[in-house]
Amino acid sequence: MPHLELRDVRAGYGALEVLRGVSLAVDRGEVVALVGPSGSGKSTVLRVLMGLTPLSAGQVSIDGRPVDFRSRGELRALRDRMAIVFQQYNLFQNMTVMGNVTLAPLRIKRWPRAEVEAEARALLAKVGLAGREDAYPDELSGGQQQRVAIARALALRPEILLLDEVTSALDPELVNEVLDTIRTLAAEGMTMLIVSHEMGFVREIADRVVMMDAGEVIEAGPPAEILDNPRTERARRFFGKVLRH
Repeated sequence: MPHLELRDVRAGYGALEVLRGVSLAVDRGEVVALVGPSGSGKSTVLRVLMGLTPLSAGQVSIDGRPVDFRSRGELRALRDRMAIVFQQYNLFQNMTVMGNVTLAPLRIKRWPRAEVEAEARALLAKVGLAGREDAYPDELSGGQQQRVAIARALALRPEILLLDEVTSALDPELVNEVLDTIRTLAAEGMTMLIVSHEMGFVREIADRVVMMDAGEVIEAGPPAEILDNPRTERARRFFGKVLRH
């Protein structure tokens, strides 16, 4: 049974249909990379999963149980099991690193402060930011801020982590800082759905690659198969361009 499954999901913005019948499944501990041209619907898949963009049709299930996005209780339960990190860090500039990471566990979850702060320190050490707990976001590089955003998401103890182009706003020399953190999470067995244009990284870390175009899944399979020997002409044209650079 898949950990996470989408069946014939359709979604959009007003009259614009962005997802046109997307189906995919993610097993527990699997890393699945969504790739494809800009505007293909990759980020919208993640927004649908978090209840940020409503479905117009189709079904999302976790461990075989369909999610009713109209139910506030079910949406809250879903968000207890998933966390998302966006391209922009969205840190609170007036709060320290520790404040950013502990805010949701303390204010929303109401977990004990000592436990939350101890876990936050451990997470910051995991993402390579031990000792920066009292720094403010504007004192950090872009790569460091993105790693704080990842620690903040992990502080909610998600089963599934959604990563939406988390390196695309970074200078090239900062990208590896963030990718190293994701490598660590993958090695620890975190279930992840990653939207990325970093094809070298996708090849290294993903268990499966899902190619999207115009709101549909074009093909899916292991990285070597999809990147090196795509079956469809659309995928061959796309990878022919992006892998050349």
